[in-house]
Amino acid sequence: MYQYLIICPLVFLAGFVDSIAGGGGLISLPAYLAAGVPPHIALGTNKMSSTLGTIISTARYAKNGFINVKLSLLSALCAVIGSVIGAHLSLLASEQVLKTMMIAVLPVVAFYVFKNKNLGDTKEESLPERKTLLISMGAALVVGCYDGFYGPGTGTFLLLLLTGLAKMNVRNASGTTKVINLSSNIAALVTFLINGKVLIPLGLASGIFCIAGHYIGSGLVLKNGLKIVRPVVFVVLLCLFVKIIKG
Repeated sequence: MYQYLIICPLVFLAGFVDSIAGGGGLISLPAYLAAGVPPHIALGTNKMSSTLGTIISTARYAKNGFINVKLSLLSALCAVIGSVIGAHLSLLASEQVLKTMMIAVLPVVAFYVFKNKNLGDTKEESLPERKTLLISMGAALVVGCYDGFYGPGTGTFLLLLLTGLAKMNVRNASGTTKVINLSSNIAALVTFLINGKVLIPLGLASGIFCIAGHYIGSGLVLKNGLKIVRPVVFVVLLCLFVKIIKG
């Protein structure tokens, strides 16, 4: 029971953060490990709870018209391809190489978020649909590669690229990010289930808390948009930087 008492509240917080700006895994995975769940089972069980939560936030974005189905599905496909490439690259290069690069890159990204008060919510004209699609697919491929190689903060980086390069507003970018995250979560969850690496009762229980976090967080984005997203993105980047520094 103490595992549930440790994990469930933190998974709720992780779902809340993840639905807004990505990076929920920076909270939920350490929660499972702190409760004494073995690493591989923690990864699998975490995928179950995060998948359940992501379904809810994705559905809320879709219901409110903030998901372009064609763009999201093609981007998700590119993210999956990128993830496979990244996983293979990780076998050739040391993870420490990427961590060293991230230590240099993260402060720059954080500075961009700090200085850019709009994150796509501007009066500027949006890009042509074809150009938006190509940029989104390219961003998904690159971030998917990062996800396969290392992983933490994937949703946050994708959100920033979609608002910065593809000129999508925060709500549409969040919706697209959720579709991509959901596709990768489902693929990973199936793999863990097949290999018996999921504590199903714990995954379902924490999944309920994750659903609550995603529901509340996505609702805040739909109502407040940039006001809630920007500060949470900044906090996620800070947490990721601390995690990398500590190793």
